[in-house]
Amino acid sequence: MSPVASFGGKRGRFGSRAPLLGISSPKAGGVPPPGPHGQQHWPEGHPACGGRAQSPIDIRTQRVQPDPSLPPIRPVGYRRPGTPAFTLANNGHTAVLALPPSLRLQGLPRSFAAAQLHFHWGRPGRTGGAEHLLDGRRAPAEMHVVHYDAERYANASEAQHHAGGLAVLGVLLEVGADPHPAYDNILSHLGSVRYAGEPSARERGGSAGRQQGKRVAAGRGNPKLLTLHPPTAPPPPGQTTAVPSFSLQDLLPPRLDLYYRYNGSLTTPPCFQSVLWTLFQQPVRISLAQLEQLQGTLYATEAAEPQPQRLVDNFRVPQELNQRLVRSSFPRGESRPRGGGKGPPPHAPKMAPGAPALLLQGPRGIRQVRSGRGGWDGGSPPPPPHSPLSPRHAGEVIAIIFGTVSGCLSIFLAVHFVAKRMR
Repeated sequence: MSPVASFGGKRGRFGSRAPLLGISSPKAGGVPPPGPHGQQHWPEGHPACGGRAQSPIDIRTQRVQPDPSLPPIRPVGYRRPGTPAFTLANNGHTAVLALPPSLRLQGLPRSFAAAQLHFHWGRPGRTGGAEHLLDGRRAPAEMHVVHYDAERYANASEAQHHAGGLAVLGVLLEVGADPHPAYDNILSHLGSVRYAGEPSARERGGSAGRQQGKRVAAGRGNPKLLTLHPPTAPPPPGQTTAVPSFSLQDLLPPRLDLYYRYNGSLTTPPCFQSVLWTLFQQPVRISLAQLEQLQGTLYATEAAEPQPQRLVDNFRVPQELNQRLVRSSFPRGESRPRGGGKGPPPHAPKMAPGAPALLLQGPRGIRQVRSGRGGWDGGSPPPPPHSPLSPRHAGEVIAIIFGTVSGCLSIFLAVHFVAKRMR
C-alpha cells in the first residue's frame, strides 16, 4: 500500500503556499519543517488559524437558535451554467472544480458570485471524512461551494480578507444504495487528475521544486484556480481536465430552505475569519462505490515521485464555538417543511419590504413571518401571534349564544301555551 498524505495529522502537515481553497495570500508561509507539525501548529505560521471564529464546528442541534427570517438559498444559473466545460484539478489538497463568476447566490445579504467547489473526505475503510459535525457525528464526506461578495470585491482573493467577504455552502455526503448521477459528472474524471504535479512545473523549480513536489504541487500557480481573473489565465500547475458542463443545482439537496448558519473561517491556512457558512440540514446520498472513488483515487504528490502519497483525511478537526450564535432556518427538531406541505420552492421570489405577512402553520400553531432582509446575522424572530379570539370576536360569540337561548325559550313558552289551551 502506498504511503498516504494526511491533512495535518500525525503523519502529515499542511505543506503548500497555496491553501486548500486556492486563494492566494502574500503572507502565507512555506513548507513547515518535518515533524509533528499538524493542525495544532497552523497558528505558528498563520495567526488567524488560532482565532476565536474558526471553522469547522460541531453543530449541536438542540442549541441552535431558530430564525424564521432566514430566506431560502437561491442559486442563479446553476441549472444552466452557460459554459461548455468546467476545469477540474488536483491541487494536492483536494479535487477542485473551477466555476464561472456568472453563477450567483441569492438569499444572502448581498449577491455572491461562485468561485469553485471542492471536497473533503477520509480514507478507504473509514466512514468519517466531513468537516462539519452534527451532534458529534461526522459524515463520510463534505462538499463546499465557495462564493465571494461580488458587490464589494473583484474576486475571492480580495474578498477573503474582509468579514463577510466569502459565503460557502456546505453539503454533507452520506452513503446510499444508488449512485448519484450528478456527482458522477465529477467523480468519473478523478482518474484524469490523479496526481498533483507536472514534470514541467517540477523542472522549473529545480531541486527545491522537487522537494516541495513530494508533498504537493508548486503553490505559486494554484491561486489562479479559484479566482480565474483574468479568465484567460493559464491553468495552475498540477493535472487538470475538462468536465463537460452539467447542472450544478443537482449537486445540492432538494430543500434549500433548511440549513444552519454561522460566521466562521476558511478551514485551511490562512484560516481568514471571513466566511458566512451555510450548512444544509439535508445530506446528499452517493453510493459506496462513489465514496471509495473519492477516497482512493487522488495522490498528494507528483506523478514522478518514487513513493507517491495518497490524498486522504483532508479535513480539519472541529473548532471551538466560542459563544458564536448558530442559527437554523427551521424550528428546532423540525426537518420537514413548515406547514406540513412541500414548502416554498428553492427559487421562490423574495417579498419586498412592507409586503403582507405570511402565516405559517407549525407544530406550535400559526406563526406570523414578515419577509425582510434583516442584517448580516439576520433579523429578530417575529412576535408571537395574537389570540384568534379578539374582543370583537368574543362579543359576536356571546350575542349568538344569547340569541340561541332566547329563541329556544320562546319556542318552549309557545308550545306550553298551546298545550294549556287545548286542555
